[in-house]
Amino acid sequence: MKNATVMKRAIFHSGAFLKHFAHGSLIALGLLSAAALVASVIEPQSAARGLPIVSLAQAHAEAVMPPRPMVELADEPEALLQAPPVVATADAELSPELERVRSYVARRYRVSQTALLRPLVRAEQSAEELGLDPLLIVAVMAIESSFNPMAESTVGAQGLMQVIPRFHQDKIGPDATPESLFDPVTNVRVGALVIQEGLRRYGSLQSALQYYGGALRDENARYAKKVLSMQARLAEVAAKSDA
Repeated sequence: MKNATVMKRAIFHSGAFLKHFAHGSLIALGLLSAAALVASVIEPQSAARGLPIVSLAQAHAEAVMPPRPMVELADEPEALLQAPPVVATADAELSPELERVRSYVARRYRVSQTALLRPLVRAEQSAEELGLDPLLIVAVMAIESSFNPMAESTVGAQGLMQVIPRFHQDKIGPDATPESLFDPVTNVRVGALVIQEGLRRYGSLQSALQYYGGALRDENARYAKKVLSMQARLAEVAAKSDA
């Protein structure tokens, strides 16, 4: 009898659960039908207006984290796309004396007058700054490289004035690169500083030139004599307006 009572109660509760479940299912089906009906109305209208249909999940994600703006090269500052032009020392004018020397050197060494302009301007500027004769600087160019800015010796001397970079990094500057001394303006500036350094160390032009040529032990000072002879020839050219 007791078992029968328990069974009745179980059947009663099961029936109640099934009733509630069926009722909930009908409500859910009704909601889904209503949602489908609304979507069928909204979707054609959105498509007709050209509006995108965004899911609720996508809309929530975009609300939480807005999309990143696109970055284009055109939006970069112009300074980052193109380096500012470097002002060349060739913008300055040569003195009449150095103009005559330029013409002479171009003919004798078969070098473009245009290519000679920048280093000769730098020679005049360095000579004024350091208290040197510009023709001395030009004479060193003639002896060292015959005015070839890309010349390089077996011991590593580079450029117009054949400067050895490992000995003169302090004169080249903090931005020195392996190609720095192949720039004519840089090379002439550094070469003039080396001449001045020799004068400061040894007190005479001959000794300074021997120091420059790495020949301090040469008692005959042959390197210095070659440079001074070329300087004298250039001085004759500079003095003659018809040279």
